[in-house]
Amino acid sequence: MEQHGLTLHETMEIHEMLNFKTICMTKSKMMQGLVFDQELKALLAKDVQQSMEAVKGLQGLLAKNQSH
Repeated sequence: MEQHGLTLHETMEIHEMLNFKTICMTKSKMMQGLVFDQELKALLAKDVQQSMEAVKGLQGLLAKNQSH
């Protein structure tokens, strides 16, 4: 029997990862305004960008699963 889509457990795991990445992204974005060191500010900006890409990817997995 071939299974298409994600199981309930997999969907919940993706939701947990999505929540975690969203919180990390929000924290890094807020910290950018508080730090004065340019290297740290650049690292935070890079983290925000990578987190945004990860969030989009996780949202894509969930959207793909809902279409099945």
